[in-house]
Amino acid sequence: MSKIRVTVFLLTVLALSVRCESASSDEKPQAQKTPPPAPAAAKESPPAAQAPSPAPSTEASTPAVPPDIASPPSDATKTPSGLAFKVLAKGQGTKHPHPTDLVTVHYTGWTSADGKMQDSSVARGKPLTAALNRTIKGWQEGVADMVVGEKRRFWIPQALAFEGNPTAPNAGRGMWVYDVELLDIRPGPSNAPSDVAAAPADATRTASGLAWKLLQPGNGKTHPGPKSRVRIHFNGWSPDGKLVGSSIATGNPVEVQLGSVNKGWTEGIQLMVEGETRRFWVPARLAYLGQEGRPQTDLVYDVELIAILD
Repeated sequence: MSKIRVTVFLLTVLALSVRCESASSDEKPQAQKTPPPAPAAAKESPPAAQAPSPAPSTEASTPAVPPDIASPPSDATKTPSGLAFKVLAKGQGTKHPHPTDLVTVHYTGWTSADGKMQDSSVARGKPLTAALNRTIKGWQEGVADMVVGEKRRFWIPQALAFEGNPTAPNAGRGMWVYDVELLDIRPGPSNAPSDVAAAPADATRTASGLAWKLLQPGNGKTHPGPKSRVRIHFNGWSPDGKLVGSSIATGNPVEVQLGSVNKGWTEGIQLMVEGETRRFWVPARLAYLGQEGRPQTDLVYDVELIAILD
């Protein structure tokens, strides 16, 4: 198992280095530990690393080996591709992830030939976020049919898993069995919002010209101050839909000091509470106008306030 995980980890680093722009130096990202990656298809770039939202329990446990690991039971649903699955727990959502969406999951994978657990976010106590289209084909097909809160068991043939990767456990024989719980769906950073060109009529506008909309209510009680240090996740786009920065793409939140970032962030983040996500339309004069090497246009940011640090 160590060989495949090292290989996948190295591919993750290479993939992210060419796919994503790093966070602005003015936003002062802090070094974060990259968690182990989700299963990536052979000869394909693996997914981005885990993001912290939502926040399920971080208590680790060792999942039990399924009793039906050797082969799909008679009541399992089988698809034309050869994938088989059973619904273990129904979800409460209605939305299904698109191929480019980021999905946050808890999962455990076993090899059916020997019943050995090969990888588990549950055992680590840390859920994992990945772009769905960067995972193995079995996940791309199966998870795309799930809703938030749902849990399924998948029996994935080698052709939909790690076929062609000689270092994979159980390579060339048997199946991979995954228990997958879908925790969250969010747009991938390359998917610019439909209203990125201009703030819609129902957006709230402040005296400075900043506009915002609430995307996700928070669970906190207090607001950051003008000099607070905060931990956030963000995506940023120019009005033409180009991605200009993203912590979501790397899976690593950033820590910033309000007052030392752009004026739009300093004003807007002070309006938020922990757990909240807002979309901000930041006029160029509140962003980087006049700063060499920075976008000189209006910018749109989706910002999640994870924690107020001080």
